[in-house]
Amino acid sequence: MATVLMCRRFPRLSRVTAFSTTAKRKAERGSSKNKKEKRDKPGAAKTGTESGATIQLLKPQDYRVLYNPAAYAKGRAGSQQHMDRDSSQALGDTFTGPGTAQAPQTFPTASSQALSPVRNALPKPKSSTLLEQPILATLYKEEAEKEKRETHDSKEDPRMFQKGRPEYRSLSCDSAEPAQTLPAEEGDSILQSVAGCEGSPGILTDYFLKLSCLPVERRAALGSDPRFSALCHHAVTAIRLFSTPDLIQILKACVPLAVPASHPLLNACEAEFCRRAWDMGLEQLLLVADCWRCLDRSVPSYLGILFSYANLHWKDVTLPQFVQLLYIIGEGRRSPTDLAQKVESTILKHLDAFTLEELGAICLGLFKSLSGISDHVMRRIADRVSLQMEDMSTYALVNVLKMLRYTRMDHLPLMRELGRVIPARIPATNIQGIMHITLTYSSLHFFDEDVLAAVATSLPSKVSYCRSKDAAKFLWSFGCLDYEPPNEEEFYSSLIKQLHAKLHEFSKFPEHLLTALLGLAFVKRFPEELIDFALREEFVQKTRDSKYELNKDLFTLGKSVEIECPTYQGSRLTPQLCQEFTEMVSSFAEREIYVRPEILEATSLLESMLGGPEYVKNHMILPHTRSSDLEVRLATNGHPIPFNFRDPVAAKMLKDMGVSLTDDLMSQLIQGRAHNQSPTEVGNGARIPRRERGHGAGTPCLGGALTAKSETEPKAGRGQPGEVRLALQVSNRNHFCYGSKRLLGLHCLKRRQLRLLGYVVVEIPFWEWFPLLKRTRSEKLSYLHYKVFCPALLTRAG
Repeated sequence: MATVLMCRRFPRLSRVTAFSTTAKRKAERGSSKNKKEKRDKPGAAKTGTESGATIQLLKPQDYRVLYNPAAYAKGRAGSQQHMDRDSSQALGDTFTGPGTAQAPQTFPTASSQALSPVRNALPKPKSSTLLEQPILATLYKEEAEKEKRETHDSKEDPRMFQKGRPEYRSLSCDSAEPAQTLPAEEGDSILQSVAGCEGSPGILTDYFLKLSCLPVERRAALGSDPRFSALCHHAVTAIRLFSTPDLIQILKACVPLAVPASHPLLNACEAEFCRRAWDMGLEQLLLVADCWRCLDRSVPSYLGILFSYANLHWKDVTLPQFVQLLYIIGEGRRSPTDLAQKVESTILKHLDAFTLEELGAICLGLFKSLSGISDHVMRRIADRVSLQMEDMSTYALVNVLKMLRYTRMDHLPLMRELGRVIPARIPATNIQGIMHITLTYSSLHFFDEDVLAAVATSLPSKVSYCRSKDAAKFLWSFGCLDYEPPNEEEFYSSLIKQLHAKLHEFSKFPEHLLTALLGLAFVKRFPEELIDFALREEFVQKTRDSKYELNKDLFTLGKSVEIECPTYQGSRLTPQLCQEFTEMVSSFAEREIYVRPEILEATSLLESMLGGPEYVKNHMILPHTRSSDLEVRLATNGHPIPFNFRDPVAAKMLKDMGVSLTDDLMSQLIQGRAHNQSPTEVGNGARIPRRERGHGAGTPCLGGALTAKSETEPKAGRGQPGEVRLALQVSNRNHFCYGSKRLLGLHCLKRRQLRLLGYVVVEIPFWEWFPLLKRTRSEKLSYLHYKVFCPALLTRAG
């Protein structure tokens, strides 16, 4: 364990590591690593037939990604939060690297050891009397301007699909600058005439249209002009006298005039359009809905009428009207359930006629409204996109990826083509687009080193544009896929700095901080100030009050710090919380994990092979890692040692032998004594091909420094001298990257921590064990016998 503390101006970042050198780590990730990872990577175009064969072997028909982080989605995606959050990765030796200047932080004095290293720091003020507050205001203003320049304009970019067909001109409000600008003098003349206006609807409509053509700076001043307020009042008074086309023209004019969403004129217009809706055509209804969107006004009642109208007249809906409707559904964040089946049928009907930008708009509308879509329809869309991806804009492509991620579908042709096309586009893609691309790979557990390396290379120069959510998802995604890029120090230090700069956002969005810190923990990076902030009582309470289920993430972070950072002096989870979280996770495991057929079969066979249930225990050695272990203990002579005396049958046998099961005896049997052995993983032919940096000779033993907070969790795992504790891992597909043998981050973290606690990790990988489940009992026993009594293990134990 090495904690580097520079000076009070730099953040503290713990990196748990063996005393291996940087040169050794670089060599490990060199040619041999690349060959292994290229061989196991299904997503790159270079994999050819070799990766195809691997996928054929490892990807049964029922493969599904079963987990998506809670902070990333709601609805259907969020409903599976009980599944394992996947991923992890090794570490390096340094602490943080250069990044960008940061905004002020809210760390208290006790823990604010420093700010992040600043390469592009702001110049020091020339005068020592310069107050801090104006500097902070300037920082916030500059950051806001940068974000404004960088992010997609939500009013424009989502509408690129409308450029492909002339029909959209009658369905949408063109918020671009008017072709002909009205002289400012004429605008003054119009406003002077308002006082004597008798309220004629035609004249009022004409006034609004002409004023909307004024120069932009003149239009901006109208909001505070009492004459314009009088004009709006006249329009409200005469609202029912306007014809529907005139009322639409007034509403369209309000867009360039930037009338506030809560303005009385818009209140009156909404009420009137709701009253007239059933007498309007679908084209008019869609146009009005688009105007509301351009005005940033929420109109749920109007949208409800629009959707009902469309449902009744579905046979008359044209292709452009359908796409515009899906766009409106997405912008309104509403999913009309009665339209779901009709939407799918229409997508399939027009699939070949849609432009690629329209397909992107459809996917975005479905994604924003959390609309479900069948696997069949999503696969058809992905088929089309994979064949024409080079002709698709990056924005539209990202929208398709959002929906692919939401449906959690594996589509190899699309992902392979994406790996070929997207790396070259990443430098020109904005930060939110890059984030969604990266998140797609991690959510689908799909590893493509070319894509991730391109992201890592591009990110540091754009990191100042990251929201707290973006930074968190980048860190999560890279940790989930167990990948540290070639520029890892620059990559991670820049994102950690951005977390410091965005610290003020985490009180409102606590899920983002936990997501980021877990992603860092997967790769053995523990920024201590941020961890201290996340484990404080007040922040823990915010996570408990969140709409997301964050208890498991908080538990994983807290216990990981306890195991991997023995010198950490900051805030910790209370014993009561750890007890509560352990019971929560254990209850779930008893219902969902321990009873899985592949685990039950292995448990039964091991009991038979070793001599009874007292020789094997199916439980979670580390509850915070949320997956089960089959624990077995061996003496140095290779004989199994009984220890599972909580089993009713074993307890009865012990009682018959005259042994009294006192609390002290149970504690000694279960906890054992601390010792300094740290056996390595069992070597076998199906060993997971991954870099285990930091686990070579000289790895510090941390067991003696650990204290267990939970009464139900045995003290971290040291056995008696001469005793070897095995942690058998009966894995499944969702512990690995798609179609490969590359462990995901959470499971790398788990195995790393088991070793730190003195366990020997023995893999029973699904690609070996699942086929054996259909074979004879003797074949399964023979396989397990070799795993438990591996000659390499016995040699090490001796």
